[in-house]
Amino acid sequence: MLRIIITLQLILIIPLSLSAGEFVSHGDADEVMTSCLESDREALLDFKNGLNDSDSLLSTWRGSNCCQWWGIRCQKGTGAVTHVDLHNLNLELLDGDYSNRYGFWELSVEKKPLKSLKYMDLSCNRFFLAPIPEFFGSLQNLQYLNLSYAEFTGEFPSSLGNLSRLQYLDLSGNFILSKVPDWLVNVSSLATINMASCGLYGRIPLGLADLPNLEILRLNSNSLDASSFQLLRGRWEKIRILDLGSNRIHGKLPTSLRNMSISLTYLDLSYNDVQGGIPSSIGKLCNLKFLSLSGNNLTGSLPESLEETRNCVSRSPLTSLQYLDLSNNQLSGRIPKWLGQLENLIELVLSNNSLSGPIPDSLHLLQDLKTFDVSWNRLNGTLPISIGQLSSLSFLCVRSNHLTGIVNETHFLKHTELEVLDLSLNSFKLDMGSNWVPPFQIRILDMISCCLGFSFPAWLKSQKRIEYLDFSNDSVSGSIPYWFWKSSPSLKFLNISFNKLEGQIPSTFEVNETCHIVDFSHNLFEGPLTLPVGKNLHILDLSLNKFSGSIPKNLSDSLPNLIFLSLADNQIEGEIPASIGCRALEVMDLSSNNLIGTIPPNIGNNTSLHALDLSKNNLSGTIPSMLGQLHHLQTLHLSENMLFGQIPSWFQNMSTLETLDLESNRLLGRIPRWIGEGSFDNLRILSLRSNEFSGELPSTLSNLSSLHVLDVADNQLNGTVPSTFGDFRGMTQVQNVLKYLLYGKFRNKHYEENIVVNMKGQPLPYTRTLSLVISLDLSGNNLSGDFPVELTKLLGLVVLDLSGNYISGHIPVSISKLGQLLSLDLSGNRLSGPIPRSLASLSFLEHLNLSNNGFSGMIPYIGQLTTFDASSFDGNPGLCGGPLDVRCDHEDSNREWFLKDSFIDNWFYLSVGLGFAAGLIVPFLVMAARKSWSNAYFGLVDKVAEMLWFLKYKTVRHIRSRRRRHNNAV
Repeated sequence: MLRIIITLQLILIIPLSLSAGEFVSHGDADEVMTSCLESDREALLDFKNGLNDSDSLLSTWRGSNCCQWWGIRCQKGTGAVTHVDLHNLNLELLDGDYSNRYGFWELSVEKKPLKSLKYMDLSCNRFFLAPIPEFFGSLQNLQYLNLSYAEFTGEFPSSLGNLSRLQYLDLSGNFILSKVPDWLVNVSSLATINMASCGLYGRIPLGLADLPNLEILRLNSNSLDASSFQLLRGRWEKIRILDLGSNRIHGKLPTSLRNMSISLTYLDLSYNDVQGGIPSSIGKLCNLKFLSLSGNNLTGSLPESLEETRNCVSRSPLTSLQYLDLSNNQLSGRIPKWLGQLENLIELVLSNNSLSGPIPDSLHLLQDLKTFDVSWNRLNGTLPISIGQLSSLSFLCVRSNHLTGIVNETHFLKHTELEVLDLSLNSFKLDMGSNWVPPFQIRILDMISCCLGFSFPAWLKSQKRIEYLDFSNDSVSGSIPYWFWKSSPSLKFLNISFNKLEGQIPSTFEVNETCHIVDFSHNLFEGPLTLPVGKNLHILDLSLNKFSGSIPKNLSDSLPNLIFLSLADNQIEGEIPASIGCRALEVMDLSSNNLIGTIPPNIGNNTSLHALDLSKNNLSGTIPSMLGQLHHLQTLHLSENMLFGQIPSWFQNMSTLETLDLESNRLLGRIPRWIGEGSFDNLRILSLRSNEFSGELPSTLSNLSSLHVLDVADNQLNGTVPSTFGDFRGMTQVQNVLKYLLYGKFRNKHYEENIVVNMKGQPLPYTRTLSLVISLDLSGNNLSGDFPVELTKLLGLVVLDLSGNYISGHIPVSISKLGQLLSLDLSGNRLSGPIPRSLASLSFLEHLNLSNNGFSGMIPYIGQLTTFDASSFDGNPGLCGGPLDVRCDHEDSNREWFLKDSFIDNWFYLSVGLGFAAGLIVPFLVMAARKSWSNAYFGLVDKVAEMLWFLKYKTVRHIRSRRRRHNNAV
């Protein structure tokens, strides 16, 4: 795709080269014989003396006739020098390789002018960050000035504004680091301005749009600012190429785009901050061939239709458009049908948006289409069968959508030119005949998470040019046919992971010198461990298979440039080879095997290591001191082995460590104070669980400012919990940002951090969400003293486990500050007193264990505490109330008295209130009626009041009598 874009740029530059040819006169025999002016000869010698010509490239500049000197041309008849062309002849245009520049020059500040000079080209040389000389501004007749990629620096000389005849100005690829000069808008003769990649900043002058002769403007790859609405409303009378990509242009696209020059062929606003929608008026740019709006913040849907034009040969919109790139925006809605009417379209890129709906069937009309990329959208439906009619298609990518259905041979019927095919991350099912021979020779084949069938695809046998092959997670099973191991001599990337492939890797398996990645992980391969031979192999992942036997001793010789090595989760036995690894190795994962013996000291020679995982083996001995040479190591896992001895002091040399996992070994002695004395500023995880450490917890551990997980459970530690443990800076803040902890990342392959955290009463492995876990586990030791109230300052704690110690005292009321707690285990201690009501406010708490302590009183069975059963409180004889079966008698009697007394009082006062109200209203009504009714009414009121009083008196005497009997019995 890049080659296509460059080709277009070359096509568009051809007219420029032809116009430049107006300045370049090759001359006939008479011109060659013309003698140059003596004044110009002296000026050229003066110019030469200002150049550092260490390679004598200007050795031809001698003799009296400077018109015969290399790079010099003169005017016929007068002998005046008109051209100085010293550009780098070794420039490789397509590759952008400027390493073989022939000039290493430094220009003096002042030079004698060449009064007739029209053309000067010093491009692609090295002037060692010298400023652009002021004397260029004295070349009054200069029409062409090219100083591109010449390593000039500083601001533009204001004297260049005096060049009133200048038509072509190219200062691109220098280190100007300045604003666009004000004088630029006053040089009305300019037809071409190229200041790309100059480090420019500030505003783009709106006056550039008013330059009457401007045809080409390239300001791309700077830090220039402008309103797209204002800038594109300008006159731009003759503009053909407008390249403003990779700047800071903002705002909406104006509908007045329709008024830009009818000659506009190239418009690039990519990678800016253009917002809003795409106006339908863009359809009036009938000669536009290249349009890129990628990498902006465009929103809304694509226009359902485009405005037609009356000033072009064809009234249809965008009939000349060949390249359309709208990728990396926020466009939504459906792909419009008018895209299928752009009959000259060669490249269509709509990737990384939020487009939905089906792929239009009308796209099959684009018979010149070579690139079709709609990846990373939300498209649904099936892949149109008509896409197989695009005979020119070379790049087809529909990656990461919601496409479904069957893909068969018809979808590729005429794809004879297809080189890149990416159907990954959809729900396709491939249904190819067993004898199908594709019409293409593919280079890149990416089919992640497609269903290729149960057996290995036989049609791959015909593909001899594959460089990149990814069949991961494709439900392929069975063995790999023998022909595959020798199929593609140009293979650079091979990933068949996450399938059910089985069998053995043949000992003859070799990869060519260009192959960098082999990933066979998550399969069922078995047998002896066979390593692919490849001098330039960078990534080898054979993890999660059933390989057995030992690690080949020649691993380092066979794979000298390895960067990532994972043999984890196999059945590999024997010792680790003494010479394993190489200096380029960044990840070594040999975990979860049956390795024995000691850790080879030579692992310390792999000085580029970022991740070393030897956990879950049967390694023994002490930790070798040579590991202290791993100054770039970020994560070290040696857990679940049989290592013994003390934590070596040379660990202090590994200051970049973020994870130190020594869990489940036989390490002993005290936990060193130096761990917290300045060496490990980046340490996030420290696990010393299940060893034989003794002594007190060093208070200096609180200096580990980045620590999120501290696990020293199941050791023989004693003393109190240091009060400084409330000062772990990394635990005092709530972690809401998910950050994947990936190490040694190389070409999308990496070591993913993992650790087991005891949470909710069970060990839970964490990987992707590990950055959100903040855990403090001191359980299973001999710690004593009062509950460390300072721990309630660790507001980010998710797990707190102090169980299985001898901690006494009360749970502080301030424990309610730990609002992020998911798991709290204080069981098996000597805690006493009541359970604070504030504990019920921990709304995230999912696991609580307060069993086997000395708590007493009523359980505050409210709030979050109502989600826990009796097991959370067992083993505390003094506790009562729900959810335990033990009732709190004293509290029940008071509650019964209170409830019954309140009930009687409420009814008594209610009756009095009602009687008072009735006493005001009823007498008036009664007195207005008969007198006999009045006597009956007042008699009834007296009886009701007497009954209520007597009931209250009897109830009170009964309750007081029960209380006296209870007290006497006690």
